[in-house]
Amino acid sequence: MASKYHSLPSVDRILSDTRIEQLSELYSRKAIVDLVRQQLSECRNGIRSGINSPTFEQIIESVLTTASSLWKSWPIPVINATGVILHTNLGRAPLSSESMQYLDMAARGYTNLEFDLETGKRGSRQEHISRLVSQVTGSESALVTNNNAFGVLLGLTTLAKGKEVIVSRGEAVEIGGGFRIPEILAQSGASLVEVGTTNRTYVADFENAVNSKTGVILSVHPSNFKVSGFTHTPEIRELAKLGQAHNIPVLHDLGSGCLIDSSTFGLSKEPMPQDSIAAGVDLVFFSGDKLLGGPQSGIIAGTNNYISEIKAHPLARAIRVDKLNMAALTATLVHYIKDEALEKIPVWRMISLDTESIRLRARKWQQSIGSTASLEPSVSTIGGGSLPGETLPTWTVQINTMSLIDGVNNIANRIRNSNPPVLTRIEDEHLVLDPRTVQDHEDDDLLRVVQGALEA
Repeated sequence: MASKYHSLPSVDRILSDTRIEQLSELYSRKAIVDLVRQQLSECRNGIRSGINSPTFEQIIESVLTTASSLWKSWPIPVINATGVILHTNLGRAPLSSESMQYLDMAARGYTNLEFDLETGKRGSRQEHISRLVSQVTGSESALVTNNNAFGVLLGLTTLAKGKEVIVSRGEAVEIGGGFRIPEILAQSGASLVEVGTTNRTYVADFENAVNSKTGVILSVHPSNFKVSGFTHTPEIRELAKLGQAHNIPVLHDLGSGCLIDSSTFGLSKEPMPQDSIAAGVDLVFFSGDKLLGGPQSGIIAGTNNYISEIKAHPLARAIRVDKLNMAALTATLVHYIKDEALEKIPVWRMISLDTESIRLRARKWQQSIGSTASLEPSVSTIGGGSLPGETLPTWTVQINTMSLIDGVNNIANRIRNSNPPVLTRIEDEHLVLDPRTVQDHEDDDLLRVVQGALEA
């Protein structure tokens, strides 16, 4: 065992290798020394576990690989050919060109984020964005947080701590990442009161649960699943009317933040914040990076009095968003105000694409790839916890891998680990490429990567 330890090279010997010296010039000597020591420590741990001592070349290669992996730019751009428009694992909504311009301007220097240029005094980072949100939703006021989940938690903590929150049993749901309504309520300090049944709940169920301890009536849109058949859910306007009658705030967690009528494109109608506000709901909660098409954020829209209470809560400062997020969200909201969301916001541009234009584009891909590729009708999905089970007709390029030496998983792996990485889907031993979610400027890179993987 001791001889195995002695076979390990010293730190100085590794540092004297030409390749490591070059690495030190690229980064810093201290960083490389720390990395080398870490690698040698891992080697010793491996020897203790019965693993043979690595060779000098193996150690050098490990240092180089680790440095390249650890210190490269991250996250890196990928091409999404899966057909899932709001792919949570890929960062959800891509930003518009204008959003990127706003973001770039904000990042390059100082901004008036919390400075009132007219008075020369401190201002509010929320004032401008609040006006924009109010304009597109019809709300009196608004607050932007780091994400919708914490926005809901903040609202409940502010308005219902130590009180009861009435929720339909069918809406005590869990969404992605383990976000569970009962646990959020517990964290907020509120008590959950479930009413109705899993499939059928009526306004009367809510009214019967109202008492002196009631702090909030909460409606939750089950955005990532559907319940069908023998079902009933109260209209949000009915709950709003009930809340007004008893002077109890009604909160509506919508999740996806859809500002455009999705039924226009052959989909089910996703609930929209402006409809909830018009129905009399006190506070609406939704995401900025789903169907809204902006950066990750949570948006609370509603009445002045409740928004003011939430703004004054100590947690509001802890979850505030920075200037970059504000810049990108501003540009996104302006697209709606200018009535250009379908053309400018990538998510809506993808949703609104006509199948014929997709077919023509897929045909070009198929011709470029060659005989292993065929043009096939298929469906795209929305994803991101929005419009569950809903699909859009599309055309795909499907690559038959049965005649190839490497199987479909090996080819998909090569494509996924290319530069840039290309994400596809696999169906019945076919590699499937959906043009709907591939941006126009990415075609050349996609075809180069796919062709290279097939020829390897």
